[in-house]
Amino acid sequence: MDGIQYVSVKALTKYIKRKFDVDPHLQNIYVKGEISNFKKHSSGHLYFTLKDEKSRILAVMFSTYVRQLRFFPENGMNVLIRGEVTVYEPNGQYQLYVKEMKPDGIGELYLAFEQLKNKLEKEGLFHRERKRPLPPYPNSIGVVTSPTGAAVRDIITTIKRRYPFGRIFIYPALVQGKEAAPSIVKAIELANERKEVDVLIVGRGGGSIEELWPFNEEIVARAIHSSIIPIISAVGHETDVTISDFVADVRAPTPTGAAELAVPSINELQEKITNRKTRLIKMMKYKIDNGTKELLRLTNSYIFRHPHKLYEQKLEILDRTIERMNRSVKQIVTMRHQSLKQLHRLLVRHHPEQQLNIAKEKFRNVRKRLTLNTRTIYQRKEGEWKRTLRTLDALNPLKIMERGYSITYGEGGKIIKSVEHVQTDDALRITVLDGEIDVQVTGKIKGGEKGNG
Repeated sequence: MDGIQYVSVKALTKYIKRKFDVDPHLQNIYVKGEISNFKKHSSGHLYFTLKDEKSRILAVMFSTYVRQLRFFPENGMNVLIRGEVTVYEPNGQYQLYVKEMKPDGIGELYLAFEQLKNKLEKEGLFHRERKRPLPPYPNSIGVVTSPTGAAVRDIITTIKRRYPFGRIFIYPALVQGKEAAPSIVKAIELANERKEVDVLIVGRGGGSIEELWPFNEEIVARAIHSSIIPIISAVGHETDVTISDFVADVRAPTPTGAAELAVPSINELQEKITNRKTRLIKMMKYKIDNGTKELLRLTNSYIFRHPHKLYEQKLEILDRTIERMNRSVKQIVTMRHQSLKQLHRLLVRHHPEQQLNIAKEKFRNVRKRLTLNTRTIYQRKEGEWKRTLRTLDALNPLKIMERGYSITYGEGGKIIKSVEHVQTDDALRITVLDGEIDVQVTGKIKGGEKGNG
């Protein structure tokens, strides 16, 4: 050998990888570009190409870092990335391993908000048809919020002022930070499990979009959607809008507004009751006055003053009705009697004995005609038979044979009609009137030859 030491491809790739790994500029690098060839693996890892106008690089983001994303990457999206560059040894390619990713040119939270909003809207979580009405007079009201915030105090104060006999149940929850969303979901599920409230207020006081973000989380939205208790969303101020507002059955501009929507005002109820009581009293007085007038009218009426006149008229009507009924019965009996007489006459006319005599006379007449017709037909047929018999007798071959004629048969029973049909020494059979004669041809003479001889 020439003394040169060759290394394997694996060793070379490993060497290059170590060079990448010790380069501080490649360990924590910030890159921006456009996503293409995006693919999310079943493991949760993201694979894509990061490119600009002139170059591109393969990129990988493992599921550990993917779970920290607040938006979902898509093809064509411009992003800002922090990560490291190293070599993937199996194929010797260098790749960008992403640790953080943000949208470029648009706020990350805003993009995440719009993506989740569009997703849930397509699934039908915002449809008006699925939203439930709030109970008009709830016995108990549930509140999911921080037990130490200003929002819960505003809600309790408002409910006690408007609806003092309504019971309030507080379901404590974190409303800010990474653990807030699971805490809110747990509180909503607890309220549904206990089934002790008629309506549920979910919310908190105002704050920045980051502080209100737990109410934009998908798990919170789905928990609100799955709740069997009607939910009022009360997040932030009137200008703040969250995903929870879209999913909830009713959105309130503020926590105080949520309390006002959850319960009626006792003052308004008392006013309604007073108004209805006044109307009821007026209606009852009106009914009593009208009833009194009607009673006086009936008391002073002719019937009440002379009640016997009422049944006297009815007695007269009854007598007339009985007379009409008797006349009708007599008329019906007479009609039925006449009908019976008519039926009797018809029965006599159509008595079986009379019908039998008529049938016997018809039978005698028919038999006479049948006998006469039979005799006529027999005579005609007899004449036709005799004429046919004479014709057959005249055509009978035996009659011809009586006059000296005979029939000659050749081989196979074929009738001989010409001397051309036989040859010398042929055996023939001649049928005469009283039998048959077997002969043998010794010669033959044609008719023309005989005359010439």
